[in-house]
Amino acid sequence: MKFFRLASPALLAAAAFAQAPQGGGITVDIETPIIKTSVTNIVAPVLVTDQSGNIVDGLQPHQFRLFDNGKEQNIQVDVAYEPISLVIAIEASSRVEAILPQIKHLGSLVQNIIGIQGEAAVIKFDGRIVVAQEFTTDPDRIKVAINRIQPGSSGSRMIDAVDRGVYMLRNRPNKSNRKIILVVSETRDEGSETRLKTAMMDATLQNVIVYNVDITQLAVRLTEKRPDAIAPRMDPTAMRAPMGQANTPTTMEQNYGQQNRVQFVPLLKEIYIDAKGIFIKDAATQFARATGGHEFLFLRQKGLEDAVQRIGTELHSHYMISYKPSNGAEGGYHTIEVAVNRADLIAKTRPGYYIGGGQN
Repeated sequence: MKFFRLASPALLAAAAFAQAPQGGGITVDIETPIIKTSVTNIVAPVLVTDQSGNIVDGLQPHQFRLFDNGKEQNIQVDVAYEPISLVIAIEASSRVEAILPQIKHLGSLVQNIIGIQGEAAVIKFDGRIVVAQEFTTDPDRIKVAINRIQPGSSGSRMIDAVDRGVYMLRNRPNKSNRKIILVVSETRDEGSETRLKTAMMDATLQNVIVYNVDITQLAVRLTEKRPDAIAPRMDPTAMRAPMGQANTPTTMEQNYGQQNRVQFVPLLKEIYIDAKGIFIKDAATQFARATGGHEFLFLRQKGLEDAVQRIGTELHSHYMISYKPSNGAEGGYHTIEVAVNRADLIAKTRPGYYIGGGQN
């Protein structure tokens, strides 16, 4: 795939990773300096489906059009498969201890995502962020790293883990690789120091796609260890959709559809400007929707296997559109819309990206 550079720089602050003390434990700092970075090319992964939600392959580049903030762009459409650089971020908090044995099965599924030419790294997180395995092309090393994950503190620094994954991907030598983060965790974040908007800005500008396999709050509440005589607190708003929910046209529309997109883009803008009093859904959902990924539910091992299979299928079916925005000097949030020249097909991509100045 060819890449372009923008003439206008975007000033971003790379997140500083510092452990929030958990229960008097040891503090480990993982820090990165505040840096300035510029937008290279903008990449929009596009999944095309028919009205029934079936993936459509075989389209030609001339059948696509892309609009950035409503302005049509000169685009390059790459239908060739590019190798994947994958960061797997796994929650290892004490709350998910009973579910970890099922999560560890992920080690034998990774190659379904990266294929034979890809690479992967492993992060584990609770109240700390730990790189359990640096990037490797050896699936056995990934499997061993995941199998060695042990439960830790009660924290769950998911936002920090995603931002650490983006930092790792940004520094890979092969810039043409597709950048993917797979998060297996609860949907909530507890203890992160990186702000959600900072992590989302960095992810979208680095063209990282985030997929979430969510451990439902129901599973956590049923399996987590609690002190005796303390009643579990169940927040009704934390309840997820029915377990094992299938990927139907209805659920695909909920995750990708234009009606959902219309509601989500204003929310993204408010997140980026830190509007006071805004109700923000769980961070896992925000990452998946903002980057063009997908969110899955996980209660039993079969759900994890199905999610990984679906992720692999989507990644191998994406049309990769890249472009140099003709309106790159416009600051703020840029929406992305993709259309195909067939009325019976639906093109789904990430909603946009943010170009901003200053330090976060």
